[in-house]
Amino acid sequence: MNGHGRIPILKVGRVLVVPIQVDMDDQTVLLLQERILTELERTGARGVLIDISLLEMVDSFIGRMLSDIAAMARIMDARTVVVGMQPAVAITLVELGLELNGVDTVLNVDEGIKLLRDEFGIGAEEAFDGGLNFVGEQINPS
Repeated sequence: MNGHGRIPILKVGRVLVVPIQVDMDDQTVLLLQERILTELERTGARGVLIDISLLEMVDSFIGRMLSDIAAMARIMDARTVVVGMQPAVAITLVELGLELNGVDTVLNVDEGIKLLRDEFGIGAEEAFDGGLNFVGEQINPS
């Protein structure tokens, strides 16, 4: 495990953006899940955009947790979009028999933002107003 990176949670208007730039172990995934849910409650965000473009591998636990995050966010009236899935990650998820139920996937951040903006039914200015803000603490992978 890398351990040197951090997983920030950024708030862009009504969306939490979670760029995962490090490999994650089970404990990091659980901490990330808890932080996302806490920030959804605290900020009233309506969308969660998880960027996994730098993740080179996932295991069944991480795959299930992405589905769980989406299900929990949905209960909190937020939509989850995963962006940037590499082909090897997609292949692994299929080989493990995992479906990301409730998780929309798109190729890149631009498409993810467009999908969330369309979901809100409002213009880009309103959906993503207020600029970019770090929220809460960054998660340090072990």
